[in-house]
Amino acid sequence: MRAAGFDFGTSNSAIGIVAGNAVALAPVEAQETIIPSAVFFDFAERDKPLYGRNAVDAYVNGNDGRLMRGLKTILSTSLISERTALSKRSIPLTDVIAMFSRHLRLKAEESMGAPIDAVVHGRPVRFVEGDDAADARAESTLAALAKQAGYGEVSFLYEPVAAAAQYEQSATREELIMVADIGGGTSDFSIVRIGPDRRRSAERRDDILANTGVRVGGTDFDRNLSMQAVMPLLGLGGELVDKQLPMPRSTYADLAWWPTINLCYTRKILREAREVHRLAVEPEKTERLLTVLTKQFGHRIAFAVEAGKIELTATEEAAIALAYIERNLAASASRAMFDEAIAAELMRLRLAVWNCLALADVDGVDTVFMTGGSSLVPAVEAVIAQELPAAAIKRGDDFLSVALGLTLEAQARYG
Repeated sequence: MRAAGFDFGTSNSAIGIVAGNAVALAPVEAQETIIPSAVFFDFAERDKPLYGRNAVDAYVNGNDGRLMRGLKTILSTSLISERTALSKRSIPLTDVIAMFSRHLRLKAEESMGAPIDAVVHGRPVRFVEGDDAADARAESTLAALAKQAGYGEVSFLYEPVAAAAQYEQSATREELIMVADIGGGTSDFSIVRIGPDRRRSAERRDDILANTGVRVGGTDFDRNLSMQAVMPLLGLGGELVDKQLPMPRSTYADLAWWPTINLCYTRKILREAREVHRLAVEPEKTERLLTVLTKQFGHRIAFAVEAGKIELTATEEAAIALAYIERNLAASASRAMFDEAIAAELMRLRLAVWNCLALADVDGVDTVFMTGGSSLVPAVEAVIAQELPAAAIKRGDDFLSVALGLTLEAQARYG
């Protein structure tokens, strides 16, 4: 069977193909093997869908349309049954996921020069924490969407186990490793025995000692940084004149989280924002909120916050540019502020590491293999290093390790 390994990520995605005895990542955008998980419906072109960087560029350039990003996150929420409004119609959010998946399948088939029969689809250890039935439903939904995208046979592999398979390709000795896959929507941990001799074995179940996962990722970090640094400039934390009550938080929270930004652009939300503006103690700030809602600047804020977060991985201070809202407007952010904003999420990561060690019944590991874009956040690596001080910290490709591992598994299952 002609097979692929598909890493559908919250922020970025990649797909690999099996060609004979070799595996390779398929070019999905020009010669790039990674693509932003984004879809833009261009209203001027009868809702024509654009994907990846083309989608992002269309939005940033001011094309009239609807940008969708962070779609993977909705699989485990009530948003899975929602629709999104286009120029003259609405479509289910699930259809948007299937369209994006189909786009990458076609790119992979173009690279392979033949139809793809089967896919090993990555999945987080937990779509839904503490609810096995809901977790199973999320996987079933993703499987159905993969079928809708044109795959004949669909199977799944935990994303950190896939990353372990990729790491094992270069292993020169036997090791006990913990994979820490910190992505855009989830953080997943697996403890696996790997080595040159073990990778020749057809049955590897006994080598996987434990898996844990939590719904913590880069989109949560973005949301918290936005709520801490940006939303106060739009009125969050202010008061209402008559009632001496704090500003309502719900619209700010939705603007700060990738999957819910588009929910803010309704007549009801705008009407409520105008009423809040009328009663605000600091109307100059709520005026900015009205600008964001009427001009649909929510994703521009999210991109700016994400850029600020990335800047804070290398520097102590960052300025989040907001001049498109108001001339010379910018939000100041520091690494200390960011670390404080994500403190609760860091504790959840710490608990996930403890849980994984306990499930594996080990005190430590030889190596921690860090992967996923959000693993680059200094505070994240620090938490994991504190819990496993004797382990070597290693990295591969932060954005492609999972895709490569899934493709290796596709070769093993279907080659």
